This record gives sequence, C-alpha cells and structure tokens, in this order.
Amino acid sequence: MSHFAELLDRFFYRPDEDVGSFLEQAPVGDRIAQPVAEEAPEEFLAFVLEGETYSVPIGAVREILKVTDVTELPRAQKNIIGLINVRGEMLPLYDVKVRLRLASTTPLVRTGKDVGRAARILLLKDLEGDAGVLVDRVEGVVKLQLSRLEEAPGLGIDRSAIAGLGRRDGQMYILLDVEQALS
Repeated sequence: MSHFAELLDRFFYRPDEDVGSFLEQAPVGDRIAQPVAEEAPEEFLAFVLEGETYSVPIGAVREILKVTDVTELPRAQKNIIGLINVRGEMLPLYDVKVRLRLASTTPLVRTGKDVGRAARILLLKDLEGDAGVLVDRVEGVVKLQLSRLEEAPGLGIDRSAIAGLGRRDGQMYILLDVEQALS
C-alpha cells in the first residue's frame, strides 16, 4: 500500500472502527442510515372494464365464475343486471360500468352468449351479502404497495367508487371501492 493510500485509509471512517462517543456527537445527516424494513406488497385482482384496468383487494374476492344464466329482476336498481344461481344461492349481479359512468345503460344479459367469451363474474364479499360483478376480462393477480397508491383525481364527476390508483411496471390500476361500487 502506498503512503498516500495509507493516509486515506486512516482518514476515512470504517463501519467496523471503534470511535467511542465521537459518532454520537456527529450531526444526524452524517450518520450511517439504518436499513428500513421494506413494505410487503398487497395482492389485488386486476380486471378490465371498457378497456380500463381496475382492481379489488384479493381478500374481497370470493370466486371467479363464467357467465351463467341470469334471471331478470323486475323494477331493480339501474345497475343490477339480475340474479344468478351459485350452487343454490341466489345472488345479485351488478354492472358497475353504469356506476363508474363507463356506460349509460345496463346490458341485457340472460346467458353467457350475450357477452364476450372472456367476460367473467367476480363474486365479491360485501358486508350486506355477497354479490356478482360482470367484468369484460380478468387480468390476474397484481401486487401493489399500499404506501405508493395515489389518490383518485377529481375529474368533475362523482368517482366515490374509486379508492385510488396504483402503478406497476408502467401499468395503471384503478382501485375499486367495492362497497361504493355496489351501492
């Protein structure tokens, strides 16, 4: 080792070096940063509605079904397509596109032939009872960090059914507030 390298080695602080209370007196900015525990990402189920990618927490999803026969429900709310039979349990089937203002009317769906081949029903858990939501296509599970979620922008319309926005690998995911979307 050259004389100059030896001087430099003695000059610079090494983490394994015993400095006593000297380091405690140093300004906070000069201290070595302690590793921060990395946030574990949460899983969301991503799906497509009218070309936009939405997602819901994976814990809110009971199951994913192919579109089955739908029983019409007279005088139902504007966003209810009808009732579906899931292993003997009659559940409402919603069209959240109307709530999100992606469509002006609820589609007439009586069988799986009335929708595209990729269309699915997401059975979502809700405090008032489980319900189905008709989606154009299921994308899959995506992991998003909750601390990196963005607030939904005010677009001049009621977007209370939007919980926020998430991004991953250049893709934007619109987080759906399940309770608001089904109201």
